[in-house]
Amino acid sequence: MIEAPPGAGFFATHTVAGLAADLRTGRRSAADLVEHALAEAARSTLNAFVTVDEPGARAAAHRAADELAAGVDRGPLHGIPVAVKDLVDTAGLRTTMGSRHFADRVPDRDAECVRRLREAGAVVVGKTVTHEFAYGPTGDKSAHGPAHNPYRPDAMSGGSSAGSAVAVAAGIVPLAVGTDTGGSVRIPAAACGVTGLRPTYGAVPVDGVFPLSPTLDSVGPLARTIDDCRLMWRVLAGREAPEASTRPVRIGWVEPEAFHPADEAVTAAARKLVPDAETVEVPDARVLLADYRLIQSAEAYEIHAERVARAPELFGDELVARLRVAEQVRGWEYVRALEHRRRAVATVETLFDGQDVLALPTLPITAPPIGARRTSAGGREVDVRAALLSQTSPWSVLGLPALSVPAGLVDGMPAGLQLVANPGGEELLFVVAERLVQPPR
Repeated sequence: MIEAPPGAGFFATHTVAGLAADLRTGRRSAADLVEHALAEAARSTLNAFVTVDEPGARAAAHRAADELAAGVDRGPLHGIPVAVKDLVDTAGLRTTMGSRHFADRVPDRDAECVRRLREAGAVVVGKTVTHEFAYGPTGDKSAHGPAHNPYRPDAMSGGSSAGSAVAVAAGIVPLAVGTDTGGSVRIPAAACGVTGLRPTYGAVPVDGVFPLSPTLDSVGPLARTIDDCRLMWRVLAGREAPEASTRPVRIGWVEPEAFHPADEAVTAAARKLVPDAETVEVPDARVLLADYRLIQSAEAYEIHAERVARAPELFGDELVARLRVAEQVRGWEYVRALEHRRRAVATVETLFDGQDVLALPTLPITAPPIGARRTSAGGREVDVRAALLSQTSPWSVLGLPALSVPAGLVDGMPAGLQLVANPGGEELLFVVAERLVQPPR
């Protein structure tokens, strides 16, 4: 199991299941857990949070404690602190999308995923830093500043669910909500050494989540451990625990170079967890990367076109430049990318001929320095954004569930293993991950 980052807080050494047991035996209270989270958030210098809701979190913790005392048990997340990406609506709590366009926006209702967490008794502690409008995999461009990697604070956290991954990795909270369009849960999970799931497209409602690319967007959990991530996934998706399975699982290895040059040490760290997996090929691998860029660009520009025309100065320089490029995507290119995706999705079963799960590195590199836009991978100079998205975005195009789990440290920085399954295969991913990764003690 990957070691916690230097100075990690209380929740880096406690699992959700262990905390839930403590709550039910009276060893701890929900108020205790919230005070730990608030203290860790105040102590941290990593800029994980945009807003910390001290009065709201304390009030929710007291309600959770009162319910447990009265015999009302809402499940494994009852009384557990969670953080929510600042792209996801929270009633009465500022939600800015990491942008000056919405600096003072306070929604009047919860996003559906937040409503489900509250219904399960989870306690929302605050809102975490997102890359501006979730339009970036680096996590270092936001109206609120960059979220810093807990393993090396001058390094990127990955994006766009930057603060959510940082808050979990740093032990500020045990669980956090992220969103994932092309890798925005999995990228920061890998960069920060935690577990993150992109569910099957449509498995978790996105009502109340500000869109980036509506035909690609998803909501997913981030947690320190595989089991904690699974517990949160079930609440977000409204799923019950299935019967346990012990059947053998066939794993196919996808060489990361099929998509992008990769650092040999990062690849080796991931490969070490699946040494017996047979190498398989992904048809049209590079075409899927191109499809992602075209689809995301066209849909993102449609969402922001009026803001670009009316108040471009309220965007960060990098984002408005990216939107100007996105504006140039031609209609026929977008339609052609959609048609290629339709055909690829229709034949996705062929990807899994002979195996149940695909495995590959989540990222081809470790987290670069904050602000870097060029780096090296596989002996070549590469674009940082393209590298970070290269191993994750193809599965987003196909709508497949993908789980990133820690694969160890490379020169002191986390590397991740990504597991991909057929649609609806989230529970299988968790089972396989547990078999591959040593659980925390």
